[in-house]
Amino acid sequence: MSGNGGIVVVGDVGLDVVARHEGPIPHGGDIRAKVHFTSGGAGANTALWLRAEEVETTLVARIGDDSGGRMVKSELEAAGVRCEFAVDPEEPTFCVVVLVDGAGERSMLADRAANARFSPSDITEQALRGASHLHLSGYVLLYPSSRPAALASLAAAKKAGLTTSVDPQAATLITDPAAFLDDVRGVDLLMPNTSELVALTGSSDPEAAKELLDYVGEVVVTAGLDGASWVDASGTITSVPSQPAECVDSTGAGDAFDAGVLAAWLRGESTVEVLRAGTRLGARAVAKVGPQP
Repeated sequence: MSGNGGIVVVGDVGLDVVARHEGPIPHGGDIRAKVHFTSGGAGANTALWLRAEEVETTLVARIGDDSGGRMVKSELEAAGVRCEFAVDPEEPTFCVVVLVDGAGERSMLADRAANARFSPSDITEQALRGASHLHLSGYVLLYPSSRPAALASLAAAKKAGLTTSVDPQAATLITDPAAFLDDVRGVDLLMPNTSELVALTGSSDPEAAKELLDYVGEVVVTAGLDGASWVDASGTITSVPSQPAECVDSTGAGDAFDAGVLAAWLRGESTVEVLRAGTRLGARAVAKVGPQP
């Protein structure tokens, strides 16, 4: 892929409360933790990592009419992200409590709130103006209430001549693989991690991604410590190893990987360099607390 336009990200935005706890959480008891507040949401994370790669980025999302929504919008705009947000008059801004253990693995307690009411009318011509690519977070697609907006965004991108990508985002939510693949039919790039590849094909082997070429143009699979692989339209697989990093907090690593891949792909770099760009940002993400650069 190559193009001079920016990237539109369609996805969640909200507040993350990140608690790094010192040991197992006792039921009904207390435990010490380091707690950080930050803006979050898969869409916002990817948008900010794209800006860190100097890509012109627009984020399309829905927030609440509250202080949390105003704070995250202000932070994103200060980082150079163009925010095309609908404001929900009834629901608060999306919030996630992220519990991070000593190994850096995270568990998430999410209230989708305003994001659950993301609507097709939130996808405007203004939001797509000047862009060459649209990236969709799978969370929007996999929740029934926001699925129509996800499908509307892909249709609007196709009508406007944009290329498209989708990160499935949540293996546990892919309860009907055939329906999901039908929804993403015609997308240029599908971006699953290994767990999502298993949910879609039944296998963790990157070779299995060839099955997905009946639906999408190309596939990139991220496998954490095992690196990443690209499956092109002919079924040729290119793989790179992961980049060394101390895992402090894995939250947002996939969102960072997406941004690295898309930024390099947009610049027309080689497949190996595209994959290395993704693993480079993924390594940066896990080496710090919080999901954003």
